[in-house]
Amino acid sequence: MFCSCHIEMISSLLAVFSRDRIFNTRIKRDGDSMKKSAIAAGVVLGVIIAMSSQAGDAPDATLYVGVKSCKMCHKGEKKGDQFGKWEAGPHAKAYANLAGADAKAAGAKLGIDNPQASVKCLKCHSTAYSWTETKQTETVPVEEGVSCESCHGAGKNYKSSETMKSHDDCVKNGMVYPATKNCEKCHNDKSPSWNPERYTTKDGKKVGFDAEQAAKKIEHPDPNIIKK
Repeated sequence: MFCSCHIEMISSLLAVFSRDRIFNTRIKRDGDSMKKSAIAAGVVLGVIIAMSSQAGDAPDATLYVGVKSCKMCHKGEKKGDQFGKWEAGPHAKAYANLAGADAKAAGAKLGIDNPQASVKCLKCHSTAYSWTETKQTETVPVEEGVSCESCHGAGKNYKSSETMKSHDDCVKNGMVYPATKNCEKCHNDKSPSWNPERYTTKDGKKVGFDAEQAAKKIEHPDPNIIKK
């Protein structure tokens, strides 16, 4: 997905290339120089496209609100204490766990000295990086680990109490449903802790990840919502 900054960069690049081509034609008539310019243009354009592609894996960074905002409504036993259950669960500890012995041992095998400082680890251990190797937002602290918006989608456009009254309106405004859609962006065979036989499916098959079973372990329903 291209943003306006990418378009401006490409336009500037083409303008420079055009000027260089005219210069070489009128002054030097040097084919090798033109060839080098074309190669340089292609390389820069390729980098821009690659960066754009990676950014496309993550939600719009301006739409993040952070767990503090989610917590305002999603806490307390009467509402199901979603915040408390997240805080006590593995996702909230995703960043902190990178400082542990297991993470350091796994990192060492990949040539990573400090997992908490490695973007290769943070892309799946912090919502702030959201599946990329570039920090996507300052709104969500890296230390927050994997928080609400990694699973439910960046919340700015659906967080209002009015929108929250309608499930369909929430989805229309960016809420990810089902929340398991994004699980396998991190729970896959590229993970250094991947175990291809971690789960047993209903039909007895051994698999590395089963979204239904995994979701059960961290479920945090609102008891006031009646399932259809």
